Amino acid sequence: MPKAGRLALAIFIFALAFGMGVWGVAAYLRIQPANVNFAAGHRPGQPVDLTAQTVGTFGTGVHADWVSYLVKAPDGRWAHSTQWVLPAYTRVNMTILEYDGGTPLRNPVWGLVRGVRGGYYTLNGTKKVSLLQSSSATTLVAHTFTVPAMGINVPLYAVPSSNLCAVAPCSLKEPHETIKFSFYTGHPGQYRWQCFIPCGLGYLDGNGGPMDTLGYMAGFLKVV
Repeated sequence: MPKAGRLALAIFIFALAFGMGVWGVAAYLRIQPANVNFAAGHRPGQPVDLTAQTVGTFGTGVHADWVSYLVKAPDGRWAHSTQWVLPAYTRVNMTILEYDGGTPLRNPVWGLVRGVRGGYYTLNGTKKVSLLQSSSATTLVAHTFTVPAMGINVPLYAVPSSNLCAVAPCSLKEPHETIKFSFYTGHPGQYRWQCFIPCGLGYLDGNGGPMDTLGYMAGFLKVV
């Protein structure tokens, strides 16, 4: 092949590879969930109230059968996002509405409530929970809200019902557990959080699919 031909071929291959790289990055960015901003307009010294829900099946879309978190945005709508922007050095009062069933804990480490105010959460307005005993056959855990870099772990009681919500967002009329706790954000940064209860049904050891996908059982607290 003449030198000019080889040069043209090399340029073509480079351009093709570059184009595929750009397409791949763009595709990756498109699947990232949108940020839900709780820091905009925040007044220093005031707490942030954040409400989320966990559902056994999202109910619609490409991954209709995947478990998922949702969050109530400041405007009151439910958003399918696990990327939440929070103000630094602020108390966050969190409510999780848990609509999923569960299983006994495989690892008792995830049964201990850590990193939250008082070392416990309130279940359904009355019961204080600091530890879920994994040895109890009647104590089922659906998911956790865990932020390793902040030392936070909150195991979520499962709904003892076979009549589970099938399409998100779920309403308060459907069987659920209400879990309330508070934690403090620290300095600015991005803190990955996720569920550590294997719930990726159909994947090896339950750890694939929604377990490692942003927008479902994993996300980021973006502290600003």
